Amino acid sequence: MESWPPGGSGPAEAGRRLRGLRGADLAASASLLSGAGAEAGCSAPAVAAVLPAGGSGERMGVPTPKQFCPILERPLISYTLQALERVSWIKDIVVAVTGENMEAMKCIIQRYQHKGISLVESGVTRHRSIFNGLKALAEDQPNCRLSKPEVVIIHDAVRPFVEEDVLLKVVTAAKEHGAAGAIRPLVSTVISPSVDGCLDHSLERARHRASEMPQAFLFDVIYEAYQQCSDYDLEFGTECLHLALKYCHIKAKLIEGSPDLWKVTYKRDLYAAESIIKERISQQICVVMDTKEDEEHVGHRLEEMLKNELNHVKVTSGRDLQQIILEQCYNFVCVNVMTSDFEETQKLLNMLEESNLSILYPVVVISVQFLDYESVPFGQKMENLMQIREFAKQVKKRNILLYGLLVYYPQDEQKLQESLRQGATIIAALIKERNSGLIGQLLVA
Repeated sequence: MESWPPGGSGPAEAGRRLRGLRGADLAASASLLSGAGAEAGCSAPAVAAVLPAGGSGERMGVPTPKQFCPILERPLISYTLQALERVSWIKDIVVAVTGENMEAMKCIIQRYQHKGISLVESGVTRHRSIFNGLKALAEDQPNCRLSKPEVVIIHDAVRPFVEEDVLLKVVTAAKEHGAAGAIRPLVSTVISPSVDGCLDHSLERARHRASEMPQAFLFDVIYEAYQQCSDYDLEFGTECLHLALKYCHIKAKLIEGSPDLWKVTYKRDLYAAESIIKERISQQICVVMDTKEDEEHVGHRLEEMLKNELNHVKVTSGRDLQQIILEQCYNFVCVNVMTSDFEETQKLLNMLEESNLSILYPVVVISVQFLDYESVPFGQKMENLMQIREFAKQVKKRNILLYGLLVYYPQDEQKLQESLRQGATIIAALIKERNSGLIGQLLVA
């Protein structure tokens, strides 16, 4: 079994801040794990997580197992690990992978700086993989940092959007009831066919629910259940909550889950997951300018236009870039006016390259130049701006997507407003789509 020690700094650790202000509330709520009304001095239970990740992804119809399929050039399982890592009260994460994918998993952990991950070899079925993960937590092995938790979370490696509030609810319920799992309303009615392929009967959809992940258990309950499992259970079973009921007589508490708990199963789900991730990391834009005094300056006017055009996005001025980078902003609009071409953009790129920000998600940088035909010949300006192609090639290696935007700066106020509006529209599209095929291109508004 391979393990990586917890702690240390890096984007996986910093990724916890992606939750925003709600994360502080949830961190405080984690005290509920020690029990409602618990007396002072009672400690929260030790919590670990097991992720079965040995599937072949047959239903997806691609040669790569779905947990390793790339989304924004990053494997799907890395997003799931990040979702669990950012929960401070989950002590250990055990991932069960096939022997042939063990090295690939080690590379993912190292490249994306995941912490507190241990690897075990998966079994030939889902239940056998989970059992191997539980055994790693239960057994006291030499040179192993793992210890038996009080509560264990079982989650799918291909459900990357699990939030801390759902994890908190299932763990709290599992401590009280012995087992708990997330559920969702059925989308379609479930029917049972007869042996001849005709309808036998159907279930009343309102009375039934779809079982989802995460699920949580008192460790001793689920481990005992797996120890008693028959070979048939381990080969053909899928529902962990049923094992707790069948072998330990524990009735799981069912927790209403959010719509984001869906599982990436088919190829189209990869595109849906990519769209969700893009949407999440496009909610903040930092506007960096080489002028701060003149509030009527065209750079500030572009910032105001962005705020008007993107009223659902947080648009801020980059007065303290180090802090903004630390707060995990992945979108920058760099306005070059007072300085020579790309000077302000180059400063920003240097800061981004020195940080680890772009390891987890691609960072978008849009370098904006304003063109006044009367002061600078168009040909000369364009020749200078073509340097952006070389900058873009270099920073792409660090997962930074650099685009150029040339905004016409006419003297006529109405035409200027239209140029700024077109510029804001282009900026919004570049940030949302994150189209790497356009990096180094000079777009004109």
